[in-house]
Amino acid sequence: MEEELAPRPVAGWYMPAAIASLLFMALGCFMYLSQVLADPANLPLDRRVAAEAEPLWVTAAFAVAVWVGLAGTVMLVLRKRLAEFLLMVSLAAVLVWLAGLLVVSGLRENMSANDLLVALVVTALTWTIFWFARHSRQRGWLR
Repeated sequence: MEEELAPRPVAGWYMPAAIASLLFMALGCFMYLSQVLADPANLPLDRRVAAEAEPLWVTAAFAVAVWVGLAGTVMLVLRKRLAEFLLMVSLAAVLVWLAGLLVVSGLRENMSANDLLVALVVTALTWTIFWFARHSRQRGWLR
């Protein structure tokens, strides 16, 4: 059951949190572009093997996660209700991307413990940003 709370004044931490969320998603976009524009011949062998093993659907999930997430965080900064929906789509795409990293053997076999940790932290931060948007809508901070 969806709970709407009485509108409250926007918290003082809202805008710094929205900007931090925007910067996180912008970093994700940069990482995506770095990955798809990299010349595989210039990558270390383990990264090259992983890049060649990555199916299109994992790359597409990564793209949707970061670009839709960036749009969602822009909507957070602008205090628009659309932010919640866009960030939910971004979260779903991150979960698909994470599943791809774990189920595609060529990716899983070439993933270090640090790579797995980064993927889990990215997933947790994306969930937190979605929760922030949902919380903000429930408080009446999004128009």
